[in-house]
Amino acid sequence: MFAPATKAGDAWTRMLGRRFDSASDIVVGDGDGRLYGLVSVERLLAADPGATLAELADRDPPVVAPGMDQEIAAWHAVQHGESSLAIVDPSGRFKGLVPRRRLLRVLLEEHDEDMARLGGYLRGSKAAGSAAEESIGRRFAHRMPWLLLGLLGAMMSAGIVASFEERLAANVALAFFLPGVVYMADAVGTQTEAVVVRGLSVGVSIRRLTRGESITGLIIGAAMALAFFPFALLYGDPRVALTAAVSLFAACSVASVLAMALPWALNRLGRDPAFGSGPLATVVQDLVSITVYLLTAMLIVT
Repeated sequence: MFAPATKAGDAWTRMLGRRFDSASDIVVGDGDGRLYGLVSVERLLAADPGATLAELADRDPPVVAPGMDQEIAAWHAVQHGESSLAIVDPSGRFKGLVPRRRLLRVLLEEHDEDMARLGGYLRGSKAAGSAAEESIGRRFAHRMPWLLLGLLGAMMSAGIVASFEERLAANVALAFFLPGVVYMADAVGTQTEAVVVRGLSVGVSIRRLTRGESITGLIIGAAMALAFFPFALLYGDPRVALTAAVSLFAACSVASVLAMALPWALNRLGRDPAFGSGPLATVVQDLVSITVYLLTAMLIVT
C-alpha cells in the first residue's frame, strides 16, 4: 500500500525487481489502513514521474465488503470498468484486492452454472455432459425408478376404476369422458410444471409463482369445463355432461397445485426437478383425476 503523497516515479522504482501475485492496480491508502483509491499500472506508466498517487488515484473504485457473494462482487467490478476489486470492511479499512484473473474465473464459473441451470441441471454443465455420455447401464438405473413408479400408478388407477365397475356398467357414457379429463389435467399440469421448473432453475421463489399459477389453473379449469359441457350434452345425459364438466374444472385446478408442489419438493430435497417431477407429477395427477371424476359421478349420477 502506498501513501497518497508518494510520487509516481518513486512508486515505480519501489516496484522494480519485486514479484507480485498481481500488479494490475496499486493500492493507495492513509496511515490508518483506510483505502484512499486505486491506481492502474497503465496509468502509472503513462504519468509524469513527479505526479502524486493522490492525483492519479481513482477515488471511487469498486468496493465490496468481506463475505459478499462472489458473482455480485465480480459484476460490480465489471460494471465499474475496473480490472481489480477492493475489499473494504465497514470502517473503511482495506482488507485485500481481488485481481482480474480471479474475477474472470468467477464470471466463467457463474456463467457455466447459470447455463446449466437454465438447461434444467442443478449441478452444473459438467454433470449434464456426464449424464448425456453415461453408459447404458447407468441410463437404465437412473430412469427405471421413476418409470416403475409410473407403473405402480397405472396399477392403482386400474384398481380405482375397477372399484366403480358397477356404476360404470350402469351408465356406460361415464367411461367416454374419463380419458379426456385425465388428459386435460395432465396437459395443464405439464404447462405449470414447465413454468415452475424454469423458474426454480433461475432462482425464482416458489412464492412468486404460487398465486399466479393457482389463479391461472382455476381460470383454465373453468374455461375447459364451459367449453366441454355442450359437447358432452351431445351424448344425451345432462348428468353425465355435468359430471364431466365439474370433474374437468376440479382436475385442472388441482393439477396446477400439484405441478407446483412436486418440483418444489424435489428441489428442496436436492433432486433435479427437471428429471423427476414429470413422471411423478403424471402419476399423482392421473390418480387424482380419476378419483375426482368417479367421486363426482357418484354425487351427480344416481
